[in-house]
Order: sequence, then structure tokens, then C-alpha cells
Amino acid sequence: MATEPQPLTLSQAVHRAVEACDPDGADERLADLLARFEDRDEPISALTDVEQQMDEATGALDPERDDPALTMAGAIVTYLAFRRDAVDNDDDRLIELAAEAEFHGSPPENVAAWLAA
Repeated sequence: MATEPQPLTLSQAVHRAVEACDPDGADERLADLLARFEDRDEPISALTDVEQQMDEATGALDPERDDPALTMAGAIVTYLAFRRDAVDNDDDRLIELAAEAEFHGSPPENVAAWLAA
């Protein structure tokens, strides 16, 4: 008898976003973002303020908002709140989908440069 998959938690969404943006695990700000949400085990679908939480967390870690990987990680988490089915996409595809959805095809300059790299 098949069971339903467990709902995606906020912690899992942040982990997936960090994994996509920093596959080598070398970015300290992304590690800090992951640490902030490591115990957030509530289903992401139950949260109504994911975008605000990501904005506040990324802003606290990068007040100048000049870290494109951190900005993109926040965008991915926000995207996954609405498109949980995308969590299993490969890193590049997840980043592409989240950038298109969250920045409406016009990411900030630093994010656009990071995406093009």
C-alpha cells in the first residue's frame, strides 16, 4: 500500500535552495541561512508569509543585498512554497524556474550576472 509523501517543510525547502545555489557548501552566508531555518519543520504550505520570512532573513544576513546567491536562495524557497513539485528538479532547472517566477524575467543585475556565470 503506497503512502502519501511527507509534505515539504520550510527547513527542507531552505536546504534545497542552499544546495542548488552552493553545491560545494563553501558560502558562509548560505550556511548561515540554512542554520536559521534548520529547525523549522512546519510544512511550507501552511505558511502564509514565506516571502516575508525569506526577505527578512536574507536582509539580515546581507543588509546591502549584494549577494546574488543568497538572493537567489531566498527566491527558490519562495518559489517552492508555491511549486513544491519542483523540489526534485536538478539545480540548474530549479534556479531557472525560480528566477523566472520570482523576478518575472528581470532579476536584479547582480543576480543576472550570477545566473549567467
